[in-house]
Amino acid sequence: MEREEYVMSDNGREAALYLDDLVVGARFRSGEFVLEEASLKAFAAQFDPQPFHLDDEAARQTLFGGLAASGWHTAAITMRLLVTSGMPLADGLIGAGGEVDWPRPTRAGDVLRVESCIQAITPSRSRPDRGIVALESLTLNQRDEVVQRLLAKLVVFRRPA
Repeated sequence: MEREEYVMSDNGREAALYLDDLVVGARFRSGEFVLEEASLKAFAAQFDPQPFHLDDEAARQTLFGGLAASGWHTAAITMRLLVTSGMPLADGLIGAGGEVDWPRPTRAGDVLRVESCIQAITPSRSRPDRGIVALESLTLNQRDEVVQRLLAKLVVFRRPA
């Protein structure tokens, strides 16, 4: 089957999608998000207060070699991009598990976007109104470097009768 590509932006959205609208290999591309240093430090101060997220000088002495965003901040930005411009599921992005890794640090000033691809679609046998979609989402910076890889299992509903 031919791959479908859906390009989203913060200014416009495609119609809401249901399980029946999706195909394996369909691709979604989000809008962009600029990570400001103040936001990076504020998130870290509240949720991940480690020196390499909070202090420029201390961060230079770590394996990061400079100030780095918390991976959880990158994950939160990824979620925002998926919800606001990345994949317009009719009933929202409902997680049922997943794996995440951060192959390189996210830095202040990075311009992030998410590119996603449907890996598998499994209709539920016990609940015919839904299924599980395996979605790989790569969060990339302005240099097209992957800063996060997320393999998520999503509960996706069928179109109401």
